[in-house]
Amino acid sequence: MKKGLYIVATPIGNIADISERAKELLNSADVIACEDTRVTKKLLNLLNISLGTKKFIPLHDHNEQEKAQEIIDMIVNDNLLVVQVSDAGSPLISDPGYKLIRLCHEQKVPFFVVPGCCAIICALQMSGLPTNRFMFAGFIPNKDKAREDLFKELAPINTTLVFYETAPRLLKTLSVAAGIFKNREFAIAREITKLYEECHTGMPKDVISHFENNPPKGEIVFMVAPPTEDNYDDIDLEALLREKLIKFPLKTAVKEIVQEYKLNKNEVYRLAIKIKDEIQ
Repeated sequence: MKKGLYIVATPIGNIADISERAKELLNSADVIACEDTRVTKKLLNLLNISLGTKKFIPLHDHNEQEKAQEIIDMIVNDNLLVVQVSDAGSPLISDPGYKLIRLCHEQKVPFFVVPGCCAIICALQMSGLPTNRFMFAGFIPNKDKAREDLFKELAPINTTLVFYETAPRLLKTLSVAAGIFKNREFAIAREITKLYEECHTGMPKDVISHFENNPPKGEIVFMVAPPTEDNYDDIDLEALLREKLIKFPLKTAVKEIVQEYKLNKNEVYRLAIKIKDEIQ
């Protein structure tokens, strides 16, 4: 094997999903860069791969900047084979690693990608939602306003939306999403490739009811179907404008609503002027 950096995907649940190439690289690696050394050492033990003299380097959001150059120096100066893994799935996808890859590009350091499991792709395959075009938006913010702002920003985009979420926050997230992604189908995939794998799809009210009666556990992928022409039929435009006009100047309020709901600018502007006159 060529010396260099190998970006290696690991199982997201079922250990049998590891590829032969991934196992060979983990076995041959001089250095393994990983989010949590305990998680990766457990994986190697399950795969019957000896830890031997391998060096394990923690690589996470808080130290990637400083560790990236250290890893590159090991490849260039010491001619070592370095494998980077995340705790589960494909590295760099909402996980550390892109800064390291950028440095590899800049310093002409050889790197190779070893494909494998990715929760986003598996969830989309299970969802039954359109997959010809989708947008992955990462982890949903924890704070209420940031969560709502993100959903409003993405609502007009004509594509399937994909998010990561935690089980304890799912019901709160679904409640907020139901008020913004009106009449759009939801899909929740969880515990993919594990014993209690599930993908529940339906309209927002039905999905919320399901998880109220069946408290979710495990890793969650939340998906929202693309908007259709009738998604905005039940918008209370007057109420929206009154709310916006309290916070923003008229032009800003109109612009935000037009962009968010894909409405006719002239119609929204006329109603906004009428409401503004009433308020004054």
